[in-house]
Amino acid sequence: MSATPPPPPPGAPYGGPSQQLSPSDEKLWATLVHVGGILFNWIPALIGYLVLKDKGPFVRAHTATALNFQITIFIAYIVGSILTIVVVGVFIIIAAGVVNIVFSIIAAVKSNQGQYYTYPIAIKFVS
Repeated sequence: MSATPPPPPPGAPYGGPSQQLSPSDEKLWATLVHVGGILFNWIPALIGYLVLKDKGPFVRAHTATALNFQITIFIAYIVGSILTIVVVGVFIIIAAGVVNIVFSIIAAVKSNQGQYYTYPIAIKFVS
């Protein structure tokens, strides 16, 4: 008798093709990535992009778009923080926060409806 374990079934998590998400799951995760950006800035978008980019074209497009926008907003926060020496930095931080909330909610609603969305003010870092 052999003590070697049987080979893993096809489609196993190690080396096999990734499992595609259903359309409803893609919409859910895309929505959660956009909403997570309101609370935690770029971290949910980065985690979502790294974990979900191979799970379907819809969720890949939304996570990449959310990551680009959240990195852009983070840069605005950094610039605003530096410019708080001059009073204008406070207004930049407030404006970036309002823009983040408004556009993230719009993107979450569009993704929940199954529509693609591109943020109007985002630098394209990830495609």
